[in-house]
Amino acid sequence: MLQYSIRKRFLVQLLFASAFLILLFSSALYIYIEKSIYDEKYHELLQYAKNITHNKSLFQNNESIINDNFISLDVEIVHLHTNSSKISTYETTKKSHTSLVLLYPFNLKEHTYLRVSKDITQTKIVLGKILHYIFIINLVGFLFVIIYAIALSKMLVAPVKQLSNKLSNMNENIISPIKVEQLPKEFEPLGITINHLISRIQNFVKYQKELFIGTAHELKTPLAVIKLKNQVTLMKKRSSEEYIEALKVTNKTVDEMNVIVSNILNIGRQEGAQLDKPIEVDVIEILKQKADDFKLLAEHEDKTLEMHFKPDGFMATLQISLLNQIIQNFLQNALKFTPKGKKVTIQSSQDEVGLLIEVIDEGCGIDESIDLFAPFKRQGNKSGVGLGLFLAKSAADALGAKIALKNREDGVSGTVASLQLNSKLSCILPRLS
Repeated sequence: MLQYSIRKRFLVQLLFASAFLILLFSSALYIYIEKSIYDEKYHELLQYAKNITHNKSLFQNNESIINDNFISLDVEIVHLHTNSSKISTYETTKKSHTSLVLLYPFNLKEHTYLRVSKDITQTKIVLGKILHYIFIINLVGFLFVIIYAIALSKMLVAPVKQLSNKLSNMNENIISPIKVEQLPKEFEPLGITINHLISRIQNFVKYQKELFIGTAHELKTPLAVIKLKNQVTLMKKRSSEEYIEALKVTNKTVDEMNVIVSNILNIGRQEGAQLDKPIEVDVIEILKQKADDFKLLAEHEDKTLEMHFKPDGFMATLQISLLNQIIQNFLQNALKFTPKGKKVTIQSSQDEVGLLIEVIDEGCGIDESIDLFAPFKRQGNKSGVGLGLFLAKSAADALGAKIALKNREDGVSGTVASLQLNSKLSCILPRLS
């Protein structure tokens, strides 16, 4: 596929457009000048013809002054085999001299016409000079247009070149956001989008490093336990029961390792889900379905799940699997840390940004100084690998949404997990009255 330059394409289009406009304007100007001069000559000859017809003289009101207008003027009466009262004009050329001829009805009964002609050779020469000067002015103007187009294209492409240079010189160690306020207003949305991508890249690099380190650490510990247990078991002969007990400990440790591996596989699946084609869905309907599924689980654990959804519908174009993963993680954590007899609330509301989804529990709360979205970060004494929130954060970044965790501020112990969907890529359904 052939590459093309935006600047060169802009230059070519601007030059063609400018050349067309200059040619159009010049042609219109020349035609206007030529028509004005010819109209003046026509009315001059017509006036002579009227004077002769009505006054039987070239002069009107017995004027006897002869001026330059009568030089090279020729008047004669001609007979034509026609009886038309139409006034006609035409040009004739003889020996490099051009004349403008006007035929004016004189006596239609006798088929006679006045043939009034005047030499317009000098007028043709003047028009030729005007056309020549217009051509020179157009050529000079087109040169100025070329210079202006080059300067203008350079000025317009400068912000793009600046962005391109900054992006081409980036690497994962010195990557930094673009200063949007230094860009032209037209490039502000592009700068914001690039900064969002940069933020995602920074988080990806940061969390991937932590993921690799955490994975190595999480797998190293159970492997060391298995090896140590086997070494102790092999140091001397033991009974069958002791060997069985050692194998049970080993299997338990292997199961823990399988959980870690499964969660890491889920990370790979999620990265693949980010490439799925987004579809238009009703987010409120998805929230209701997911809440209904977890309501039965909450009742089984002697807990209550309350639902409050507003507005009645909220259409958004996104990957359903990523949204499901976030809501599912929120609800699983909320039910995990909420004691029996307590309640979990899932709710949604419309704000100035878009749709705010919140899952509120009555658990022990969180330590807000810890980045719980980092891989293998755990809170409390509940079981888990510590990859759920990491997956939820990755899914939110892929959706262009914001995810947050904070403690409740209403005097009740617990945590508020929130997901903020942006309405720029969403369409809100009408509320029901």
